[in-house]
Amino acid sequence: MNAKEYQEKLLLKPKNGGETLSVETVDQADSFCEDYKRFLDCAKTEREAVEETLKLAKQKGFTEYDYQKTYQPGDRVYCNNRGKAVMLAVIGSQPIENGVKIAAAHIDSPRLDLKPRPLYEDAELALFKTHYYGGIKKYQWTAIPLALHGVIVRADGEKIKVCIGEDAGDPVFCVTDLLPHLAKDQMSRKLSDGIKGEELNILIGSRPFRDDEASEKVKLNIMRLLYEKYGMTEADFLSAELELVPAFQAKDIGFDRSMVGAYGQDDRVCGYTSLRAILDCKQVPSKTVVCVLADKEETGSDGNTGLQSSYLKYFIADLAKSSGVEGRTVLSHSECLSADVNAAFDPTFSDVTERRNTAYLNYGVVITKYTGARGKSGTSDASAEFAGKVRRMLDQGGVLWQTGELGKVDQGGGGTVAAYIANLNVDVIDLGVPVLSMHAPFEVVSKIDVYMAYQAFLTFFHE
Repeated sequence: MNAKEYQEKLLLKPKNGGETLSVETVDQADSFCEDYKRFLDCAKTEREAVEETLKLAKQKGFTEYDYQKTYQPGDRVYCNNRGKAVMLAVIGSQPIENGVKIAAAHIDSPRLDLKPRPLYEDAELALFKTHYYGGIKKYQWTAIPLALHGVIVRADGEKIKVCIGEDAGDPVFCVTDLLPHLAKDQMSRKLSDGIKGEELNILIGSRPFRDDEASEKVKLNIMRLLYEKYGMTEADFLSAELELVPAFQAKDIGFDRSMVGAYGQDDRVCGYTSLRAILDCKQVPSKTVVCVLADKEETGSDGNTGLQSSYLKYFIADLAKSSGVEGRTVLSHSECLSADVNAAFDPTFSDVTERRNTAYLNYGVVITKYTGARGKSGTSDASAEFAGKVRRMLDQGGVLWQTGELGKVDQGGGGTVAAYIANLNVDVIDLGVPVLSMHAPFEVVSKIDVYMAYQAFLTFFHE
């Protein structure tokens, strides 16, 4: 063979899907992302993502799981964990002791949560105190329109859903910032302290209650409005989950409309693509397939809706028990794609990545063999055998894929739910979509990569 033939045979050459995929496939990617954008707009919190998931699942014949029943191949079930995490399964034709196939994504995203006592008045303005959730650059959350989402549980036990700032006629809210003319001291701070956590205060009103005898009249007027609309008192904030998220909608990015820009794509891009894959799963897969959409990943997967909880293990154990099998037997023969995003190469900030081992937009779904920080701290590090199996699966399924790490070795890093599922003795590897501006209020992904993620999960479930 000559040098060119050796190059073709021996060297790894990642391919840009915009050049190598057929026009028909690119059109399918664009079409797929129209539904994806609608999902993003409907599911800005984990609660809303569960609601939208269940609505789509029921349309596809999924019913609520009953651990006392025995299910047959082709049956479709879901298990709702407190309205903040959800699992879906399609029962396969093989005995469950052969293991199940799991795709696990998370549906929480960085945001601003209200504190338990958030409402106060200062200088005749009404504001909310917040406690940010997940890893954010705090300065990115100032001077942008914010919407209020969540639930209030009143003293009488009634739960009220809240969503203000999404409809055309709704008011929005914001965190104010200093004008540059007066920001000399602020701009001398380190960037990480440019806006401090206690400065992420939400402006919510300025008109006073019309009564000369009242104090804190602007605060009182806000509480009057909340009482009239929701029947709530200030004490009801203590039993509420209220979150501020960006008020803008998902949009196409670029003259060529090749990308999607939106809030919460980490990790709802993998949540939606894995969900769509199980909804579109053929009637009777070979092995039982499970899609997990988890909460709390951005804060360490703790709590009873995060994947350090036991609800996935219990769900598998219940499925196994109905067949007279131990849950641990099923898990030890199972495989999982930890469906989470990775950082896409950004030429503006190229110094934080190592170009040979980073993901690029339009190069397909990204396999991340290990995550963690610096010395692989906090990762499960998939075995060569399982990485090889996933690689062959993607190649045979015609899925465009690439590999990537989360930045240079000593630059930082991050983690996913992979380690917690690996703790159950499951073979697991991270597979997801590369993202620009990850954890920002407006993140960017490639439509081709989104569609390739869907194809990867579909191939995995159908294998």
